[in-house]
Amino acid sequence: MNTEPLQETIVECHSGYAYCDQPRALYWQGQRLEITSIIKQWRTPESKWFLVKASDNITYEINYNEASDTWQIQPV
Repeated sequence: MNTEPLQETIVECHSGYAYCDQPRALYWQGQRLEITSIIKQWRTPESKWFLVKASDNITYEINYNEASDTWQIQPV
């Protein structure tokens, strides 16, 4: 597992009954990447987490912190 700290980013998502039900695209190193699959998703008391595969064929762990309304990302 990558031990680099999570970096703040922008994530485009589909919102159903709640905000950020399904991430659709993310921005990484100045590039917009489509999310091709959601591998896993889970919640903690303060965040929503997703393990996703992006169009660059890299797997990313993304986190939406509801209290601060921010997204963070880390390639894994």
